[in-house]
Formats: sequence, C-alpha cells, structure tokens
Amino acid sequence: MLDAAIKALSQMISPPMRSILWRSIGLALVLIIVLAIGLQRLLSWFATSGEVWLEGLLGPGWHASLEVLSWIVSIAAGLGVVFGGIFLMPAITSLVASLFVDDVADIVEREHYPAERPGTALPFSQAILEGVKTALLTILVYIVALPLVLFAGAGFLIFFIAAAWLLGREYFELAAMRFRSPEEAKAMRRDNAATIFTAGLFIAAFVSIPIVNLATPIFGMAFMVHMHKRLSGPRPELIEPARQMR
Repeated sequence: MLDAAIKALSQMISPPMRSILWRSIGLALVLIIVLAIGLQRLLSWFATSGEVWLEGLLGPGWHASLEVLSWIVSIAAGLGVVFGGIFLMPAITSLVASLFVDDVADIVEREHYPAERPGTALPFSQAILEGVKTALLTILVYIVALPLVLFAGAGFLIFFIAAAWLLGREYFELAAMRFRSPEEAKAMRRDNAATIFTAGLFIAAFVSIPIVNLATPIFGMAFMVHMHKRLSGPRPELIEPARQMR
C-alpha cells in the first residue's frame, strides 16, 4: 500500500500528468471560491434577516438566545471562505475526480501495467453521478458532525474518518468500474472494506494538507488504480516489465 502511494505521488508531477494536474487544481479553486462565498452569504443572511425571521417564528422569548446565535453566526460568516474551503474540500475533490478519472487512470495503466488490457472509459454521466453522490454524502456527514466540532474536538476526528471512508470508497469504485460493472465494483469494495478504508486514510491525510490538497483528485485516482490492480490478484500481465526481466 505504501508502495502504491509513493508511485502515485511520484507520477503526479510527471510530464504526462502535469496538464491534468493544472486543470484539476484550476477547477478545484473555482469550485472552492464559489461554494465558500455561497456559504459566507448564507451565514451573513442568517446573522441579519434570518434572526428576525426566526424571532417572528419562535416568539419574543427567544430574543436573547437568537442574539447570541446571531453573534456566533456573524463570526462564522467572516470565516466562511476559509472554513468553507477546508470543510468542503473532500466534497469538491470528489466532483473534480469524476471529471478526470479516465485521464489519470489511462496514464497510470500505460506506465505501470502496459501488458494488461486497458480499462474502459466510464460514461461521462455515470462518472459525474458518482462524484455528485459522494459530494452530497460528504456534505451531509459533515453537517451532522459540525456541532461536535463546535463543542468538542472529537468532531475533527469524525471528519477525518468520514473523509477516509467516503474518498476511499469513491476513488476505488471509479478505478474498479473501468474493468467491472458497477455492481461488481461495489461488491469488490465491500469484500475488501478494511483494506480500502486503510487506503482511504492516505487520501484523507492528503486532503487535510492545505494547498497540496488541491491535487487530491490526481493522487487519489492514481493511488486507487494501483490498489485495484493489487486486489485483483497476482497475474503475470500485471507485473511491470522491469520486474519481469529480473
């Protein structure tokens, strides 16, 4: 597994991958800015008009509590772009990865597994659907865990574990579906759940590093292509040419 991670890291900056890397980073930055600003506007609305609306709904007795909540939300709104970019990064990388899954996988397969039959490109709609589903599920999990972040440090651990499970799940299934039906890919993921979750920890650690995490779609996809090859079983055609000659 460590060998697969090292190969993915080293190939990220290789000439064939650079164009995909820059496009992936550019798209991730655009999505981060749009979503984070949207979050900041939403919190700002709640800190002003939202407070009045809630007081009218709940009654004057809630005025003091809503004043405190409005103050907290005002601070959150000021930090919305920063925290939005941090907490939404796993969801954003899921969307970006769905756009570049085949580009990355093709390069990894050609360089490291040239003797094996290349994977079949996923239909664009299917890749996007998988990315959107993972992104929405990630946001849902984070919303549930957010109160724990505000009132207990355990929330950050929940974020990390959730990111490992969600990102490991998505990237592995995208890699597997190039060779298997969606049902077979999901079944393989379930049969190797512990291994894939452990691999997801590598991706969760990567996505936790500011700036560097913009390249998560490239690292995650390349890494899981290697993991899928390894979990597919030892077959001669999967052995790299350099190792065959030894």
